[in-house]
Amino acid sequence: MTRTMECYEKHNNHPNHGGQLSDGGVSYKTSTDSPGLCAFILTFISYLLIVATFPFSLCLCIKVVQEYERAVIFRLGRLLKGGAKGPGIFFIVPCIDSYRKVDLRTVSFDVPPQEILSLDSVPVSVEAVIYLRVCNPTNAETNVDDYSHSTRLLAATTLRNVLGTRNLAEILSERESISATMQSSLDDATDPWGVKVERVEIKDVRLPVQLQRAMAAEAEAAREARAKVIAAEGEQRASKALKEAAEVINESPAALQLRYMQTLNAISAEKNSTIIFPLPIDLLSHYIQDGNGKKNSKSKKDLLSDDE
Repeated sequence: MTRTMECYEKHNNHPNHGGQLSDGGVSYKTSTDSPGLCAFILTFISYLLIVATFPFSLCLCIKVVQEYERAVIFRLGRLLKGGAKGPGIFFIVPCIDSYRKVDLRTVSFDVPPQEILSLDSVPVSVEAVIYLRVCNPTNAETNVDDYSHSTRLLAATTLRNVLGTRNLAEILSERESISATMQSSLDDATDPWGVKVERVEIKDVRLPVQLQRAMAAEAEAAREARAKVIAAEGEQRASKALKEAAEVINESPAALQLRYMQTLNAISAEKNSTIIFPLPIDLLSHYIQDGNGKKNSKSKKDLLSDDE
């Protein structure tokens, strides 16, 4: 973003601004050698033909570029002074001038899937997408043969180098950090080419099938372990609640009878044929062992003595 603002400010403050691109504030050095006598003769003849064939020569001299384009003009193989021309109308001299149009719009391209070995020796296949635009048309045409193809190759190499220093967990979870690192590295490398890398995004990360199964089994086991822990915690809380309820019922014997009647009402509401015979728990108290392991039930002689 900083480079973009600086490029914009230099473009607006450049003395040649107004129908011409400032080339990002970078003045490309043209050759200071004399063009030679042959060049002067060819130039003179070209101007003479333009005048002799006027106004028909205007069809070959007047060119137009769109708002999003710039024209880099070469005269007899030398870069024409003044930087790139456009947008709008500009003039060229036939026979001695040649020009190339450069598109300044942001373009995007996919980086082919790269087979990468992560830092923890896990093979992964990664796809990315790159967004770039031309910031300096002159450098894009004079400093590199094909800036688009060169940037694609550089992006693929940078992707392999950056991801080769990260382990699998970082590749899967820190995509934004990886994208920022790649964007900074690509932007610095393509600066002499007049190319601005605006954004890099990791589009897809593919893992081997066996590794996917192993990770799925690990995640499933972790979820099952958490489910068992949650169920155990629920049982513990339920037992504590039942204990508190039993203590409350123990304080009031009538509460147990009311609870018993509520249970009968709930069972009868289901319209089933179940017959329930209530059995008082007090009748079983004689058969319940005390703390010493002896039965509390009395013998027949004790019962007779009690009756007397």
